[in-house]
Amino acid sequence: MEAGVAAKAREKTRDILDLNAFLPYRLSILSNTVSEAISRIYAERFGLTIPGWRVMAILAQHPGLSAGEAAVRTAMDKVAVSRAVARRKEAGYLERQFADEDRRRSMLTLSAKGWGVYDQVVPLARRMEAALVESLAAEDRVAFDRLLARLTERALQLK
Repeated sequence: MEAGVAAKAREKTRDILDLNAFLPYRLSILSNTVSEAISRIYAERFGLTIPGWRVMAILAQHPGLSAGEAAVRTAMDKVAVSRAVARRKEAGYLERQFADEDRRRSMLTLSAKGWGVYDQVVPLARRMEAALVESLAAEDRVAFDRLLARLTERALQLK
């Protein structure tokens, strides 16, 4: 009986984390929810996963990255990026060349087929983004963008 009383006393003094008020958790939920909503569009039409699309999107913006560099730029796990690269390459969406100065370094680019899919997904993603942020007033969106940039910079410092 006394052990149960002691356990209850400890529970009353324990610092329980309320995830619904914890910023990292809230940001993760928001990110996952938005990513899943957008991914439904490109998964159904193009068979793309979230990592697969992110790899294609980063390579459109930064052609010639290695899989490791793509992982760093997307803040995704290297294994997930490697799998996505392998699948997108197998599907014909990516091409791999090797650097002249270091034959061990591979450089990834979108293929013509990859650009065809990319050009169809981007307008869908932009429409989804517009639908999401339409609930924010213009000044709130500017403030949100500023705060998000500040939090990202600080998170990188704390890494």
